[in-house]
Amino acid sequence: MAIKKGLGRGLSALLSDSGEEYESSFRDDNETKEVDNGGNGSSVEIPLSLIDPNVNQPRKVFDEVAMSELVNSIRIHGVISPIILVRTGDRYMIIAGERRFRASKKAGLKTIPAIVRDYTPQQVKEISLIENLQREDLNPIETANAIKQLMDEYNYTQEEVADRIGKSRPAIANTLRLLALSEPVIQLIEQGKLSAGHARCLVVVEDAQAQLMLAKNGIDNKVTVRDFEKMVKNYLSPKPQKKPVEQSLELKDLISRMQRVLATKVTALGNDNKGRIYIDYYSRDDLDRIVEIVETVQKAQLNARQDSDEE
Repeated sequence: MAIKKGLGRGLSALLSDSGEEYESSFRDDNETKEVDNGGNGSSVEIPLSLIDPNVNQPRKVFDEVAMSELVNSIRIHGVISPIILVRTGDRYMIIAGERRFRASKKAGLKTIPAIVRDYTPQQVKEISLIENLQREDLNPIETANAIKQLMDEYNYTQEEVADRIGKSRPAIANTLRLLALSEPVIQLIEQGKLSAGHARCLVVVEDAQAQLMLAKNGIDNKVTVRDFEKMVKNYLSPKPQKKPVEQSLELKDLISRMQRVLATKVTALGNDNKGRIYIDYYSRDDLDRIVEIVETVQKAQLNARQDSDEE
């Protein structure tokens, strides 16, 4: 299918009318007020009662704290930047700016500044996705679902989607991989508890229960993404455990006697033929005591040699 290029150039080109551009004279026009932008488009005051949200809006979750802050700002300063609408019969549908629309209703406004555009359904989906991505308003799962919807409905390849929304193809591929995760893990991502970086490490784990078990180790960035990746690799390819070396009763008895004599922990690694003996100390007193014992042994050896020479 023929595909028009250009949407990847960003909102500054697509949605060229900003809140700073409508400062001309007002005139009454039934239920709206139109502001002339000198031929560059127009902003109109649209009654909130005539506006409907976009059912295909990629963003599904709106942070309540951020929303309350926006409501307070709108009560004081009004809506600075107009929202973007398309006409649907006698009503309007939001393309960009649903958060401002919701906040305006909560702030008690009756109308909102808006720019009415003429877009195709395909352009509406793309612009809604671009607007949210550029504002970083979507969680990774919302982004992945929106990209998948574009690919399914318009037969886009990953390269074509990347070009349309201004992302690299590997970034698109990595985002889509998140949809292969189990539902409990996806919910953790949606809730902001598990980062996309941690989640991508889990895609190679097929077992759903194992995914969730591992995911809990990465919740709230408890470990770095690199360490989490190592954790997943160790789960998939566990290192074979070395069989413990069998030690003789004589060696075990020696270690036990050394612990009693040195009054500290003594550990033996190896067997009767080869190995290491570790002597632990936990304070300067421990070390001084061990030194004193070594010196006592040395004196005894020296005395033994002198006695031997005299004989």
